[in-house]
Amino acid sequence: MNIPETQYARNGNMHIAYQVIGEGRFDLLFVHGWISHIEHLWEEPSIARFFRRLASFSRLILLDKRGTGLSDPVPLNQLPTLEERMDDVRAVLDAAGCERAALIGTSEAGALNLLFAASHPDRTIALILLNSYARLAWGEDYPFGMRRDQAEGLLELVDREWGKGVAFEALVASQVDNQVMRDWWRRYQRLAASPGAAVTLLRSAFETDARGVLNTIRVPTLILHRVGDPFTGPEHGRYLAEHIEGARYVELSGRDHLFFAEDADRLIAEIQEFLTGVREPAEPECVLATILFVDIVGSTERAAELGDRRWRELLDRYYVAVRRELARFRGREIATAGDGVFATFDGPARAIRCASAATEAVRRLGIEIRAGLHTGECEVIGDNISGIAVHTAARVAGQAGANEVVVSSTVKDLVAGSAIKFRDIGSRPLKGVPGDWRLFAVQGHAV
Repeated sequence: MNIPETQYARNGNMHIAYQVIGEGRFDLLFVHGWISHIEHLWEEPSIARFFRRLASFSRLILLDKRGTGLSDPVPLNQLPTLEERMDDVRAVLDAAGCERAALIGTSEAGALNLLFAASHPDRTIALILLNSYARLAWGEDYPFGMRRDQAEGLLELVDREWGKGVAFEALVASQVDNQVMRDWWRRYQRLAASPGAAVTLLRSAFETDARGVLNTIRVPTLILHRVGDPFTGPEHGRYLAEHIEGARYVELSGRDHLFFAEDADRLIAEIQEFLTGVREPAEPECVLATILFVDIVGSTERAAELGDRRWRELLDRYYVAVRRELARFRGREIATAGDGVFATFDGPARAIRCASAATEAVRRLGIEIRAGLHTGECEVIGDNISGIAVHTAARVAGQAGANEVVVSSTVKDLVAGSAIKFRDIGSRPLKGVPGDWRLFAVQGHAV
């Protein structure tokens, strides 16, 4: 499934960016909290997987709220009210040809979705709130909110450290050691909002109180909250459940405030069952996949030549280029290590074309890579895969030279008739893999 095209809905003189993906029997509008950039979201594999899973049973609609991401910017003293944002949601639904939708809101977007569901029940199928709240600030009648001194400290930190990955540890606590995701988060901040907009939007969240609409909501409501969320504790979710008639509350283990990294399969299973009545397994225990391994040729020498800072910057551009091709050819990133990328595909021809396209893309950065591919049955373990097929693909990659894509005979045989050309490089032993393996190098540009 390719990254969807970004389109624009018009609300007065404002343009609101949105995307549509999937062909399910009902529409599902996903509104991200605080800030967003709907194109850069897809650069993070765990988010792309989350959205694709949602789109497997719905027609998923994503948007950037006014003043964030790809939607029109607004002056800091004219950031939109909840009512204006609600009108933007309505404009996006109209532009997408959607009469009624289920609404998902994370974090700060909860208040917006609460207001929309209360004001437009005729256009709301259901309401789902993820680690969300009706009010964020402390009050005598809301003792689990954030106190003013804590809020001001957070606002000062955001203002001072914006674009450097501020709040990553609090928002995605399960990924504190994931340097690739941390680097993505830094760039995401810079693309989604300016420092001034980020602070002003967060301050607005502290001033918002949507509790007054809770008892007017009459649509089916699911509230999902992680018990260890350090930003908005589960008391916020419990409050919503107590004050929305008939709401279903599910408390999940975990400590991430954001939705996509920690036990995302459980979240999706709860959402799917609530909306469709069916809870499907996240993945089969074993799948047939084409496995791609890519790494940089001469990376150690290049790192020594450039120095740490310039090498890190080059690696960032390298990962962006490779991930762009993975998204283009429907690959799924499994892991990265150093300068290596490990990904899977549901079709070998797309995998070969992706490897060839990635080789060309990074050459423009002055980088040479080698790539190896093998197709086989893999064991699924959460978001990861393992098995002899994975080891085989890694060993095949080790047989490739600079700017070369090497495949096993299994891959070659599966793409017969595809017009992809190969050069026989003979049979070779692969360390740790039984027998000799007939290998082939891809000839020319296979895209």
